Amino acid sequence: MELNFKRVATFLAISLNSFPLTAQNLQGGLVEVGAFGTFTKFDATGVTLSQDFGAGSSIGLFLNSTFSLEGFGSYSYPKISGTANDQVEVGTYGGTLLANLKYGVGSFFLGAGYERVAYRGALQGDENGFHGIIGNRFSLGGRATLRVQGTAVYFPSSTLVPGQSSALNFGGSAGFSIFAFGGQPRDSDGDGIVDRLDQCSATPAAASIDEVGCPSDSDSDGVLDGIDMCADTPDGAITNSTGCPSDPDGDGVFVGIDICPDTPSGARVDVNGCSMDSDGDLVVDGIDACADTPQGAVIDATGCPTDMDKDGIFDGLDRCPGTQPGVTVDAVGCPSDTDGDGVLDDADACPATPTGSEIDARGCRIVVDTDGDGVEDQLDRCPNTPNGRTVDVNGCPVLFEVTQGEARAQPLILEGVTFRTGSAELTQTSFSVLDQVAVSLIANPTVRIEIVGHTDNTGSRGGNITISMRRADSVRSFLMNKGISAERLVSQGAGPDAPIATNATAEGRARNRRVELRLIQR
Repeated sequence: MELNFKRVATFLAISLNSFPLTAQNLQGGLVEVGAFGTFTKFDATGVTLSQDFGAGSSIGLFLNSTFSLEGFGSYSYPKISGTANDQVEVGTYGGTLLANLKYGVGSFFLGAGYERVAYRGALQGDENGFHGIIGNRFSLGGRATLRVQGTAVYFPSSTLVPGQSSALNFGGSAGFSIFAFGGQPRDSDGDGIVDRLDQCSATPAAASIDEVGCPSDSDSDGVLDGIDMCADTPDGAITNSTGCPSDPDGDGVFVGIDICPDTPSGARVDVNGCSMDSDGDLVVDGIDACADTPQGAVIDATGCPTDMDKDGIFDGLDRCPGTQPGVTVDAVGCPSDTDGDGVLDDADACPATPTGSEIDARGCRIVVDTDGDGVEDQLDRCPNTPNGRTVDVNGCPVLFEVTQGEARAQPLILEGVTFRTGSAELTQTSFSVLDQVAVSLIANPTVRIEIVGHTDNTGSRGGNITISMRRADSVRSFLMNKGISAERLVSQGAGPDAPIATNATAEGRARNRRVELRLIQR
């Protein structure tokens, strides 16, 4: 037999919509209907059934506000432990006497009762037992509750235990229940609080109340919340019978608080209802179309400043009021020479020329860049950089470039740095390349690098590791002789372990025999 969860869910939905969602007190005549999921741990003394989940439903009748009788039924499908497919259909039904204690949004309960269990399928038999339960209901609003409970069941003579000995099962369940029937307590003033709990039993209709049935007046204007159509009236405002204040001059400050009750329409006012003049031009804010007019400026009828020569400096503040159109002016309206190079801004093609610079007729600095690397000679710390090399702000070759999206700089392969066959002696052609590296390191004294020697896979790995280390040390020694401190240089031999090309061809092996620089610290 299989429990139809869809039917149970439909039943609960119809039941919840069939009853008014009002506070439900536990009392005689109430009917509680529930559906739940179960978990059972069977006694392991005899035939061992696997602990299992199941489902069930219940219906109970409250005898009074404390005691209720309840009938229930449930199903589960455990397996006999140690077997692959020996499944047992376990059907349980019985009755319980509950003692209920109502509190806050739920109720605690204890119970005891009888149940009968039927085993079908891989195990056949029936047995009778007695159970005790403990649990709690948590209100979900109205007549709905979330119900959880724990159960212990004692079977004096059990089908599961050889020789018909006793057994003890433990379990629990969780589910939902709803209350039906049962009359509502008396509520004389219809405020939703029953008379026996209502401390203010004559509350006017529509008034908002607190948990003991008494109305409130949040804004203290004498009109109760719920009746008050303006429940946030500020203190001191005069209100009408609906609790709303008035504002005859429409300035947003209510009668009783408004010190200036005849403010002109459109004027912006302060907390006392009086108009403001933020810029002190005698045209009040709200009417003033230019409320941030600088002090001293000449204004028109709308409160806006005038600028007769259209140079951006208002009349009254303009010390040169007749400036010709298009001429750049300074803060006081006079033709300006921002960089002080003798060429007025409106004619100066380079208006930010550093003080003391030699300039041409357009007001621009005369720049000399002998090596054409984009860094002028007076700032170039490496004035003889070869053509085509990327340089830094000091005009020195950039050893490491970080590509967008990369977390760190890529290693630099020293193209042209070679050694005599089978040794760590640098060839003559390597010196010019290493000279440029030394110049860049001298120009960037905070940079620390690692020098890594690589080989192809010809010969033994141990021999390749050794010669790659010696070659890295040769490059390190060369740079130290050029004035680079030893602390800034680390050497390492990688041997054949990090090829960048195939070792199957002569060309690939040549590419793998290389020296790389890696950035440690910028």
